Amino acid sequence: MSTPPAQPTGSGQRPLRIGDVAPGFSARSTMGDVSLRDYRGRWLILFSHPADFTPVCTSEFVALARAADAFAAQDCALLGLSVDSLYSHLAWIAAIRERFGVAIPFPIVEDPSMAVGAAYGMIETGAADSASVRAVYFIDPEGVIRAMTWYPLSVGRSVEEMLRLLSALRRTAAGDVLAPEGWRPGQDLLLPAPQDATALADLHGDEPWFYRRRPDA
Repeated sequence: MSTPPAQPTGSGQRPLRIGDVAPGFSARSTMGDVSLRDYRGRWLILFSHPADFTPVCTSEFVALARAADAFAAQDCALLGLSVDSLYSHLAWIAAIRERFGVAIPFPIVEDPSMAVGAAYGMIETGAADSASVRAVYFIDPEGVIRAMTWYPLSVGRSVEEMLRLLSALRRTAAGDVLAPEGWRPGQDLLLPAPQDATALADLHGDEPWFYRRRPDA
């Protein structure tokens, strides 16, 4: 019996925003049937690509495969997505393995009806193709979207920046610290600014109240 096409539970009627619950879906992938709820309890990076067998997407997938252990070390799963069929995905990853000696260790979801892409706002409702799709969603263990990035067709994403952003999101998730520009693990963090006059009056030290650093302990 064939598996039914992806069924997202989100309406996609307005653009997704940081803090929204990621729309649920179930679909076929290169590693069997997957559901968004399968990833609850850990971080997930859901990323779309415009098409299989394309130059920029191939460079991204090779880089992501080589960095898969670094994402796993942060308890983060990777999940690819495009409108291409499961058979196209399987042929592409076989070609990548043959040509580059790299095995793709994460699932790639098929979305031929563009239902998942539409639910996530990656494709306009009624669009004839997926030309606008190159998006990344950082989803926390509770299923909430914590960051999104978008790139045009002509520019590949930075896997190094994806790892850096994931580290920063995880480190600041409790809300007690902030990550400054370009922050990487081990570098100083920032403290939130005081929210009332009493807290401001209690501050001591030479650093300005709006820029207080603390070590990444």
